[in-house]
Amino acid sequence: MVSGKEEVTKLQRKLKFGMIGGGRDAFIGAVHRRAAISDGFTEFVAGALSSDPGKAKLSGEDLLLAPERNYGSWQEMLESESKLPEGERIDYVSIVTPNHVHFEPALAFVEAGFNVVMDKPMVHSSEQAQKLIEAVEKHKVVFGVTHNYTGYPMVKEAREWVKLGKLGKIQRVVVEYPQGWLLSKLEEQGQKQAEWRTDPARSGIAGAVGDIGSHCENLVSYITGLELDEICADLNTFVPGRLLDDDASVLLRFKNGARGVLWVSQIAAGEENHLRLRVYGTEGSLSWDQEHPNQVIFIPPSGPWQIYSRGNGSFSAAAARATHLPSGHPEAFFEAFGNIYMNIGDTIRARLSGREPNELELDFPSVYDGARGVKFIEKVVESSKSSQKWTKF
Repeated sequence: MVSGKEEVTKLQRKLKFGMIGGGRDAFIGAVHRRAAISDGFTEFVAGALSSDPGKAKLSGEDLLLAPERNYGSWQEMLESESKLPEGERIDYVSIVTPNHVHFEPALAFVEAGFNVVMDKPMVHSSEQAQKLIEAVEKHKVVFGVTHNYTGYPMVKEAREWVKLGKLGKIQRVVVEYPQGWLLSKLEEQGQKQAEWRTDPARSGIAGAVGDIGSHCENLVSYITGLELDEICADLNTFVPGRLLDDDASVLLRFKNGARGVLWVSQIAAGEENHLRLRVYGTEGSLSWDQEHPNQVIFIPPSGPWQIYSRGNGSFSAAAARATHLPSGHPEAFFEAFGNIYMNIGDTIRARLSGREPNELELDFPSVYDGARGVKFIEKVVESSKSSQKWTKF
């Protein structure tokens, strides 16, 4: 098992990161900051924490940032941090803004040679995604996308089962992510998270599909390795006057012949964050549930179900690396996020130490995964608008 500590010893210092967005009244910024420093070898040193300069400065003061690194805008942060010598400037920037503020700062920081971590969905269009890919390849920076559900140990174990053929040939995938928090029109009640997620100018061309459907697509791809061939989508907006979808059903056809169903909803009464994946093969099936993330179930064609618990028994190297507590002590959302940041951080440390990162360190969603997710959102919207039954992916 690779540890971040060994590489930090070679580096002789902690990694430094800055953040764009995530200030006062933001939900996900605090999650990212906690995840990023959870390895003990990373520190939060700079920020432009709001699009409003005054609020950005106040947010930085809340978090005790040094005044000279508490910036009023991401442009100011980029200019100032670029002037600092390596080892003093930030090693990466984490972008946790609403979707419409993803592309421009990400591209600018990549082109300036900074590593980037970005919340999902990565950008608004495949054209923007391609520009990011080209910039990342040109400047050879580390670029991660925080599809945090891939950070759970038992998700990594499920992926290993598929790779080793434990399920046989995959024939059917069922993934769903129902929520109920947007059952009423919260966007008209001053709820900040609802406001931007239902606004096409900020969220993009999709609502629920972009917000949580992107997680479903990424989880299926990560665990199964299957490639989409065609989709048939039905997007719906149930709340009157809402401008983006709040519910969607998508039929999936994969290149290996497997079939799938994807359902996401933010108007499913009583549901919280019930992301669930089932994968069916010729030799067995598996089931993983985000609300019970420390277990994954293997179901053979005949015989009893087999429940595997995190930290208990012999698991793959990736699952073991992502496990931080003994069995019986639950690990969940924060730890999964932390595992994404741990692997990104260890990859950056490896590069700074003059070596190539290994397979375990590189186990995080990349700019290519982010681009595929953006294409998925576009194709779902295209399919739903089309009178044609199937849309080529």
